[in-house]
Amino acid sequence: MNNQMTAPITGHDFLTLLDFTPGQIDDLLALALKVKQEPEQFAEALKGKSLGMIFENASTRTRVSFEVGMTQLGGHALFLSPRDMQIGRGEPIKDTANVLSRYVNAIMIRTNSHETVEQLAEHASVPVINALTDAYHPCQAMADLLTVYEQKKTLKGLKLVYVGDGNNVAHSLLAAGAKTGMDVTVASPAGYEVDQAIFEKAVAAAQETGAVLTLSNQPEEAVKDADVIYTDVWASMGFEAEQQEREQHFAGYQVNEQLASLAKADYQFLHCLPAHRGEEVTAAVIDGERSFIYDQAENRLHAQKAILLSLLTTI
Repeated sequence: MNNQMTAPITGHDFLTLLDFTPGQIDDLLALALKVKQEPEQFAEALKGKSLGMIFENASTRTRVSFEVGMTQLGGHALFLSPRDMQIGRGEPIKDTANVLSRYVNAIMIRTNSHETVEQLAEHASVPVINALTDAYHPCQAMADLLTVYEQKKTLKGLKLVYVGDGNNVAHSLLAAGAKTGMDVTVASPAGYEVDQAIFEKAVAAAQETGAVLTLSNQPEEAVKDADVIYTDVWASMGFEAEQQEREQHFAGYQVNEQLASLAKADYQFLHCLPAHRGEEVTAAVIDGERSFIYDQAENRLHAQKAILLSLLTTI
């Protein structure tokens, strides 16, 4: 990895990894490692700067990691709930974006529709960070890449297999693989595959790094010789009403000891959390010795500090 930023992204928005070059993603990961190893070096880097955090839905890791991250960098974070803002009463996104841009140095938003974050970015004059939409979860993907790199010491040529719903996490893992040269397979039940347009964008981006991106409906075949197995809940936020129906369709997609045995002996298990033990993954796997879910969760803090530093400074 690079030891310094070679392709600055200062002032940019952070909406999806597909918006950045492989070099920029590599730079972000290198900075995240440095921030994690030498936190005191960056203790005052964002002194006097503020981050507005808009949350349309519940959060544990996203809220705490961003808020603590800004504090550790010497800045300040403001939690903004739609219930406490005029946006919750119908104020146009354009107005919210313009007003917040006069108050804060960056805006982070966790929202349901990706169109919302795109509109916010269009009208804001400060960087906008996508902390989760229905289409992408790029901050999570950066933490995932950091977690894999720490254990494997490389990304290019590794095989990551995501088993489960073709959701925002799956989309961002495809983008992450495309930008780092890591092969990614998404194994999902028929009818629950990733968005085809997003998949095609990722495949086009992968031509630059040589990453092989594939889709499958056969989890056993997909997981063979995997370096990383990744899963997520079967019914993501907003789809809770489909829980029982999804349990039937996803029955053969549980990450259990039998499925995991098909991967490499030193595979990593990852899950973005929250997890439902006994559904998408068994306790034996998620609480086993090959699970790195808590390192992964911690790395949200370090990866996001790197994102904040890169957007708001010239480090």
